[in-house]
Amino acid sequence: MRVQITKKGNGSGVPRCVRAEGSVTWQKQTDRHAAFFALHDLTLFAVETTLGYRRGFFGLIAEGWEIEDTTGKGARGPLPPEAAEVESIVGLFDAERAGGQIWTVDEFNEFAAMKGSRELSFDEIVRVKKRRSELFQQWSGVEPGAMLELQYETAAVAI
Repeated sequence: MRVQITKKGNGSGVPRCVRAEGSVTWQKQTDRHAAFFALHDLTLFAVETTLGYRRGFFGLIAEGWEIEDTTGKGARGPLPPEAAEVESIVGLFDAERAGGQIWTVDEFNEFAAMKGSRELSFDEIVRVKKRRSELFQQWSGVEPGAMLELQYETAAVAI
């Protein structure tokens, strides 16, 4: 699946996913939180592809879910447990970044336990942050009106 994020003039992104069979889903972000969502989507991509999740946000989209269904309130009903776990882990990375801090592994896992998420090893955290950093650098180089395109492959290793 191709994941395309087009950068708008205000730095926000419009995500569009083109599935292997050619169908498309996309979402226009509201301007109020739009800049956050491009980085959130890139963090989702980093977590899913680095940790081997098969049914996180992008995995569900690749299966045929529409973006609006991934809220858990759409026609498909609640999110599968794996997708909820991915969102929880991504939320932790987002919170750490927004807070301008770097948590220790123990701190990260303490917050993960409070959210009902699995613990991550030091190596897993480092690999996700490295991949996320690469994606953020690519995104920062995208000019307004241009697109960042990533190839999402269903993870080969299940968690």
